[in-house]
Amino acid sequence: MQKTLIALLMGLFGTLVIAADAVPPHPYIKMETTEGTIILELDGRQAPITVDHFLKLVDSGFYNGTIFHRVIPGFMAQAGGHTPDLTLKESDDMIPNESGNGLSNLRGTVAMARTSDPHSANSQFFINVANNDRLDPGKGLATGTWGYAVFGRVIEGMSVVDKIVSVKTGPQGPLRSDVPVVPIVIKAMTRHTFE
Repeated sequence: MQKTLIALLMGLFGTLVIAADAVPPHPYIKMETTEGTIILELDGRQAPITVDHFLKLVDSGFYNGTIFHRVIPGFMAQAGGHTPDLTLKESDDMIPNESGNGLSNLRGTVAMARTSDPHSANSQFFINVANNDRLDPGKGLATGTWGYAVFGRVIEGMSVVDKIVSVKTGPQGPLRSDVPVVPIVIKAMTRHTFE
């Protein structure tokens, strides 16, 4: 039994190492929203599992047509898990938490959203609009050793993010608060190259 468990864990570790080697070190993502365009730079070196997962969702078109469903001025803008009619949309996979990778939840960084289970990140992500280091491992809102895994940053369009968090919000449908009254839609999210 113990040998089987060790073999399974070694196989999983090997798969993660292979996946990490295949992840580009700094891919760029173009996010076209109804409020404007945002360009992200992901960090495949510091957060290879998260970046690999995110790129697969981007490449599949998963995020196209989803919305920013939770926006809080002075805190963050969260997206990637609901359609405009507030239907929950999730991918089939949850990923291990890569917080503690040396990247802090500072203004302009992109991190994975999750539940109280530290390893429950799925498709939802958020953009920090303030320095939220209290979301880092062992601090403030991130009790214990797990925080919210940062995996990239906004390199263009932070003014668009600031515009998104300044819209009128309220409770809507199944969501209790902080939902933009007029949906802010991610029209398309694709890999980006600078020419």
